[in-house]
Order: sequence, then C-alpha cells, then structure tokens
Amino acid sequence: MNSKLKDAHMDALFNAVLSLNTLEECYNFYEDLCTITELRAMAQRFQVAKMLDDGRIYSDIVKETGASTATISRVNKCLIYGTDGYRTVLDRTREKD
Repeated sequence: MNSKLKDAHMDALFNAVLSLNTLEECYNFYEDLCTITELRAMAQRFQVAKMLDDGRIYSDIVKETGASTATISRVNKCLIYGTDGYRTVLDRTREKD
C-alpha cells in the first residue's frame, strides 16, 4: 500500500466502494463519482492487465484495446513491481469464471 495515499478521506471512499452489493450499484456510484473518460480509462487499464497476465504482446493489446504503449507499460510495471492490487483482483475474478 502506498502510504502517501492513505488518509481518512481515502478510507471513507474505499469503505464506500466496499459497501456496494450489486453491479448496478457499482455503475450508479462510479457514474456519479467519475467522468465517463475516467471510467473508460480504468476499464481499459483492467483489460490491459488481463491481457498482459494472459501473456499477450503489446502490439496485440494496442490493436484490441486502443491503449497507448505508455499505458500498457505502466500497467505492466504495476503487475511486476506494484502492490499486487491487480494480482488480487485478477486471481479473484478468474476464480469466479
């Protein structure tokens, strides 16, 4: 965890996210909280993370997602050197599939 981010306001935001129970509640909350551009960027990063985790190459990811190579590199760096946030979610969502 990045200690620079941790404060009472971030705790409140993440506790709010943890209180959501359905996909519809998530759509409603995130649509109110974020711009469409921000949501699409987050969805794209998660798609990139899944593709990198599947061993896909950058050129294929660019073609399929429209993500820049800088975005792909950033996500890849997080997968390798990050706090395992992507790893946790990738593993849990794969378990459900």
